[in-house]
Amino acid sequence: MFKIAIVGRPNVGKSSLFNRLTGARKAIVGDEPGITRDRLYGSAFFDGNPVELIDTGGIIPEDKDLIPEQVLQQAQVAIQESDLILLIVDGRAGPTHLDVTLVEFLRNSGHRFYLVVNKIDSQVVEDLPFEFYELGIDEVFAISAEHGRGIEELLDKLCPLIPQGEVDAEESEATRVAIIGRPNMGKSSILNRLLGQERAIVTDIPGTTRDSIDTVLEHEGYRYRLVDTAGIRRKGKTQGLAEKLSVVMARKNIAASDVVLLMLDATEGATKLDATIGGYAHDEGKSLIVVVNKWDLVEKDTHTAWQREKEIRMRMRFLSYAPLVFTSAKSGQRVFRLLEHVNKAKLARRKRVPTAELNRFLVEKIEPRIQTVHGDRQPLMYVSQAGIAPPTFVLFTRTRKKLHFSTERFFINQIRQVYEFYATPIRIRQRVRK
Repeated sequence: MFKIAIVGRPNVGKSSLFNRLTGARKAIVGDEPGITRDRLYGSAFFDGNPVELIDTGGIIPEDKDLIPEQVLQQAQVAIQESDLILLIVDGRAGPTHLDVTLVEFLRNSGHRFYLVVNKIDSQVVEDLPFEFYELGIDEVFAISAEHGRGIEELLDKLCPLIPQGEVDAEESEATRVAIIGRPNMGKSSILNRLLGQERAIVTDIPGTTRDSIDTVLEHEGYRYRLVDTAGIRRKGKTQGLAEKLSVVMARKNIAASDVVLLMLDATEGATKLDATIGGYAHDEGKSLIVVVNKWDLVEKDTHTAWQREKEIRMRMRFLSYAPLVFTSAKSGQRVFRLLEHVNKAKLARRKRVPTAELNRFLVEKIEPRIQTVHGDRQPLMYVSQAGIAPPTFVLFTRTRKKLHFSTERFFINQIRQVYEFYATPIRIRQRVRK
């Protein structure tokens, strides 16, 4: 698709324009400078033609600190792969030295770019954009990304540049995989290892990722939309609006995913917060794979993996259906094996079992093992599958009260084993006799 990168110094409204043009609150927006760090992709239709927009972090070319320098690298990648650049400036602040530097930077890059003066929110400040003509740019667009002012005029200029095309039909079929966990578990490192490039900024500083970063990966004939989410902290530990919103966005991406990779730190094992985060995916009915990362940092003997898995299972018993994979994002150990688990889980969560086969299973596997319940020796009447993703079954009983949870758990374990509902929670609805 035709690609448009949105660049500029920090806090000029790049993410607000990105959200406005994509029609979705995908990028986190706030008054705090430097909220966006990685490059963030989103799709839109301009005059019926598909466009890919890229939101970038605020550029500070002279800043050699670790995160600002990596933000610049991410922005440079976005510029190189784009067909058009929108350079966003703050109309209320007027031209700054950094704006001048960025104009020269884009001129030297040879890429086509437009200057977009943001925060022109009313007629009172309509004259402010004229100051930017002194930068030597012939065409300047005055907009308010927050209120939508001037957006139509900008689109009128952009639409004729975009070639006619169709959205890749396979894009919608990509398996959505959310990578979740506490801060500094290696989520971005796993993403970069799978993609074979520095797609997400990686540092030892917890909370480096704020926006949820999604990228399409093709591997051995399969397509995946990988979503690297911000690290989820305990509610009382989140600081500032940006961090609080990043947790909200991470949970939204869990809800929109097919399969979730729950990242743990092999040197720490599972914590109470890890179990809470896993519970978010479980409650949403998502297929789940527990990824025990940083396995290269653990001193091992023949029993280490078994012992560590036992400890994790004890902490997260409700995720007994989730496979554990010991990985090292640093060395690449077993990283691509995760995709095999993802494929298997996606097939399982969409599996349907015919009603006739289910009831044979009920008679042959379940009824002989169920003892008298509520005074009725045959409490189960029949079963049917009501839905998929996650697999949902309706149990009709002869009892006036719901079956004991142990009976329900036995049914789930048996049906998972017989029909291989791999890495996927199973939902049961009971219909009792009135």
